[in-house]
Amino acid sequence: MYKGIAASGGIGIGNVCVIKEQELKYDAVIVNDAAAEKKRLEGALLTLKKITKEAAESVRSRIGSSEADILDGHVLMMSDPELIKPVIKKIKEGLSAEAATEAVLDGFIKMFRDMDDELMSQRAADIKDIKTGLLKTLIGVNEVDVENVPQGTVLVVKELTLSVTSRINRENVVGIVTEEGGITSHSLILARALEIPTVLSVKEITSLATDKDTVIVDGSHGNVILNPDDETYYEYIAKREDYLRREELLSTYKDKKTVTADGIECRVCSNIGSPGEAVRAFEYGSEGIGLFRSEFLFMENNHLPSEEEQFNAYKEAVSAMKGRPVVIRTMDIGGDKEIPYLNLKKESNPFLGFRGVRYSLGNKESFKTQLRAIMRAGAFGKVKIMVPLVTCLDELREVRMLVKEIARELDAEKTQYGRDVEVGCMIETPSAALIADILAKEADFFSIGTNDLIQYTMSVDRGNGDVSYLYSALQPSVLRSIRNIIESGKKAGIPVAMCGEAASDSLILPLLISFGLEEFSVNPADVLRTRAAIAGWSKKDADELAEKVLLLDTEKEILEVLEKAATK
Repeated sequence: MYKGIAASGGIGIGNVCVIKEQELKYDAVIVNDAAAEKKRLEGALLTLKKITKEAAESVRSRIGSSEADILDGHVLMMSDPELIKPVIKKIKEGLSAEAATEAVLDGFIKMFRDMDDELMSQRAADIKDIKTGLLKTLIGVNEVDVENVPQGTVLVVKELTLSVTSRINRENVVGIVTEEGGITSHSLILARALEIPTVLSVKEITSLATDKDTVIVDGSHGNVILNPDDETYYEYIAKREDYLRREELLSTYKDKKTVTADGIECRVCSNIGSPGEAVRAFEYGSEGIGLFRSEFLFMENNHLPSEEEQFNAYKEAVSAMKGRPVVIRTMDIGGDKEIPYLNLKKESNPFLGFRGVRYSLGNKESFKTQLRAIMRAGAFGKVKIMVPLVTCLDELREVRMLVKEIARELDAEKTQYGRDVEVGCMIETPSAALIADILAKEADFFSIGTNDLIQYTMSVDRGNGDVSYLYSALQPSVLRSIRNIIESGKKAGIPVAMCGEAASDSLILPLLISFGLEEFSVNPADVLRTRAAIAGWSKKDADELAEKVLLLDTEKEILEVLEKAATK
């Protein structure tokens, strides 16, 4: 058995088809005719845009609009002067179109990968896919034919790319295994939408597996079994049938309220990064948007988005949710994210630097533009403003004063806006967790961002393999912080949500129910599973388990108790 990252649930059993990476060799690096090379680049861009638009239309008809929007985003990126101008500059300096493309786009890929941010990792993967597509077009290498693989195929690839995933026929492909890649890529979003069991980052799998091997892909647990014996094969046949029955049962939760086994009401909402994803969230039965990462607007542009551009994007998401609440996090961008037009200063330690609300309050004109756009979108549905990286009460007070100031301006202009827009805190720093009782006096709501809360509390970089073992929401210090935040919110009478990865973790879920968490904000694809998991616990049983857990001293002990409880 080989272990990887469980990325898309379910069990696939079939025959291996190894997709080998094609060699993208080119001879000419230095050229004399820059004009001809520029023309070649422009021709390749036109061809790749056409292919990508056709793929987007295919995805739109086969899967859905929000998934097709991802490919439309690639087309927009290929039209972005900030991406293409440096390539043309390199060509004018004497490089071939291939060499210039590789040099410039590799630089962008490295820059975004080094930022250790989910959205930036997606951007790096997108640019890598565009680079590969451009090089193939320039060199004349055809894409591997994945549309016509036989039924019952498990694709084994070095890395899952959007160009490959968008052409998969779900009638034929029953599983995907990759050698590299993480859980934040757009290609994985497509694989999940296709409901194909997927396991990522299985070391050397493209060398270990050969065509026609029989393979089991357990996308729920991250297991890959090559050439299983008869006993294992039939065991997983039974597991697959059981999984499909459970998935069918999950669909019954789509239009139901979220309640515990003893009738306590909660909410399951979705985390999104673009207006198109709101459509998908609504289709999955989300009771609202618990986190709309507004950074996408700033990263997808080569200029500071205007109030009107932002307003239209927020309004689109609010309208898609049809009256269900939408929590919009203000721009969470700082020194670790290089956005050229913002002219951000280089910092030696950007994660402790000028980012989040600090950046926003230090750039009040652009911040006011965003707040105005959000408040105007509030005229079309229930909108809340969430402030990131709050560490002291002064920051929250300053934001609230700006909101009041903007309300007066909009009144004077006779501009429509949401008059009941709430302002809350994203609790993701140890400082905010420690003063949660103080912040709760003036915040309208809390949302716990467990990803950063764990990193800051444990002083650990989750992207650093040497210390990533410390990154866990089950660390006693993290659990105590979460409990304190929720209790502080409840005492003050304000709602408390969670929008980090821990919100969809079935192991920690009973503890969150016991602590009194009211809203779980997860990826859209995890909405029904989270709702069903909540329905399986009563407050009484959750309290009894939490009492045991809070007496334990280590993450390992806590994990063992929770895993045992999960099997009952």
